[in-house]
Amino acid sequence: MKTVVLEEPGRFEMTDTPEPSAEPGHALVRVRRVGICGTDLHAYGGRQPFFDYPRIIGHELGVEIVEIGANDLGLAVGDLCAVEPYLECGACIACCRGRTNCCGHLKVLGVHTDGGMREVISVPINKLHKSTTVSLDQLALVETLGIGHHAVSRAEVEASEHVLVIGAGPIGLTVVAFAQEAGGRVSVMDVNAGRLAFCREALGVEDIIDANDNPDARLADITSGEGPTVVFDATGNPASMNAAFKYPAATGKLVFVSLAQTDVTFNDPEFHRRELTVYATRNSTAADFRRIIGLLEDGSVDTRSWITHRARIDDMIDAFPTWLDPASGTVKAVVEVA
Repeated sequence: MKTVVLEEPGRFEMTDTPEPSAEPGHALVRVRRVGICGTDLHAYGGRQPFFDYPRIIGHELGVEIVEIGANDLGLAVGDLCAVEPYLECGACIACCRGRTNCCGHLKVLGVHTDGGMREVISVPINKLHKSTTVSLDQLALVETLGIGHHAVSRAEVEASEHVLVIGAGPIGLTVVAFAQEAGGRVSVMDVNAGRLAFCREALGVEDIIDANDNPDARLADITSGEGPTVVFDATGNPASMNAAFKYPAATGKLVFVSLAQTDVTFNDPEFHRRELTVYATRNSTAADFRRIIGLLEDGSVDTRSWITHRARIDDMIDAFPTWLDPASGTVKAVVEVA
């Protein structure tokens, strides 16, 4: 079967690999769509932590079940599903507390173990989330939506409170979508005018902040000098993450959605003066997947406009580097496998 392998930073190879057989408790699924996310782009550039080469990437998957045994989840051959790509141990302290996204032995498809950039893959049955109405494109985006959904849930965003999202890349967009769904008044800050325009036009964000043009004054004007009560940094940029501590209002929350491979520091007296709360947020859970699919099914969340680029698997190797170019205007790219 066709399989794309990231052999080393900057080099994909198309190979032919044997089709797997289903293990006990697993289903065979035909991979129909693969979403490309920042993790894949960073792995291609050699900047993704906890990543080994060679690796079959692909963890944002829209699939069709082709072989499955008896199960109590109502799943059958032909069902279309999103794949929850987080393989937890089920026994560590995080798993026992229901925080499977923080499993001490977590393996993520396409990152720590081979993923879905191939025609067929075997996955645990309990990692399949079915929908009868959501398209394959949208099923492939459920995993990336889960990052924002989990972050907003962690922050317990309330209706009408002011929320600042720093970074309008794909992950930042997921935070915006669910902060809006929670009823927050959302502002978005970025250095990229095109991304800010997308937030305004596609997501209806009225309070846009150009980080190159006196953002502190703009934010003060939006919040009447108080500052936002919740700030999400989705940049993965250390300078941005360090600077983000100055934005939350007194008693506010700061949530780091993306990570950086370095230290993050802050001024302790100022941190204490405002009694800030800082959160990390990692991956998502089965509950996040189930709720997101429900929101997609009832139209509360619609990400169809996010997919700006796509390629067939045969063309993916040539197309992938172009998606890294800011001039391409890529918001979200999807690979059509079958």
